[in-house]
Amino acid sequence: MAKRKLAQEWMERGKKDLEDAEFLLMNNRALENVAFHIQQALEKYLKGFLIYKGWKLEKIHDLRKLLAEAIPIDKKFEEFIDPLKKITEYYVDSRYPVGYPLEYTRKEIRDSLHQAKSLVAYIKDKVK
Repeated sequence: MAKRKLAQEWMERGKKDLEDAEFLLMNNRALENVAFHIQQALEKYLKGFLIYKGWKLEKIHDLRKLLAEAIPIDKKFEEFIDPLKKITEYYVDSRYPVGYPLEYTRKEIRDSLHQAKSLVAYIKDKVK
């Protein structure tokens, strides 16, 4: 039961990040902030899923690595490899100087948000 509770706590925090991303996007806030919250939401949902499945928590932010941990548990996670490549980059790009201007488009961010919601729905279905 402790794993389930901890997983739910991670996913609850992820839910808040997803809500923040939606709010910021609807209110025309800086797209890099929306991108950051999308990445954070998925990181927390994936960690919640993995913890639920017995994974030992690691301090990582790379969604691709988290996904690589999830795929052996459930092959359906393979469907999210391509979208998570870009979303993983949001963490560093939106938080640290990268030496070039960030040029996210609203379409790109909306698409990422849509992919995030799809993955979140799948995870929530698996952790009931």
